Amino acid sequence: MTITLRPGTTVMFTGDSITDSRRLESEDGLGFGYPLRVAGEWGLRHPDRPVTWLNTGIVGHKVRDLEARWRADVLDGCPDVVSILVGVNDMGWHTLDPDGSVISAEDFAAGYARLLAPLAEAGAELILIEPFLLPISGSVKARDAHVDVEVRKEWRADLDPKIQVVRELARAYGAHLLAADGMFAELAAVTGPEYWAADGVHPTPAGHAALAAAWLRLVA
Repeated sequence: MTITLRPGTTVMFTGDSITDSRRLESEDGLGFGYPLRVAGEWGLRHPDRPVTWLNTGIVGHKVRDLEARWRADVLDGCPDVVSILVGVNDMGWHTLDPDGSVISAEDFAAGYARLLAPLAEAGAELILIEPFLLPISGSVKARDAHVDVEVRKEWRADLDPKIQVVRELARAYGAHLLAADGMFAELAAVTGPEYWAADGVHPTPAGHAALAAAWLRLVA
């Protein structure tokens, strides 16, 4: 079952830097990543069904950060469809930030559920995108830290339970799930992971295109 986007539907993308994609630098506020690609492709396919597209992603945000701004940035906009991609900053926070701590899967689940509950009550359609981590090789810089293979193994062990949380919440709230982690694993098996996300986290243009194509399969 897909989500029907009728003329005048308001769709809001929200989350972290992957969704943000430098939105404040773009004229339409959508950024330069998958939200822009979704909006553009939809407009090309369905000029008879104009949709209002919004993006409230913010770089570095975790579930707790979304909670702090949820009313102003999401609920007050009364969106018909809300697409959420969050979790990669909840993964391994303690390895990047001196003031960071381990965020348990239980705390992640409780906070995420608090985001979804008022949207479900308002009757919004929900799309939950799994956070993802691609198994690139070598070391990359993240913030002021160098992240090597061993750190990414720790990140993967931290992320897997959170991905399961997103899957369970999608079932519990009747949301559409975009299984991005599995999708990128399959794509990376053919081309190598760096083709889709050079640092394992932030998609390349091809990675954003893959996300947009998968997102568009959930709507009609």
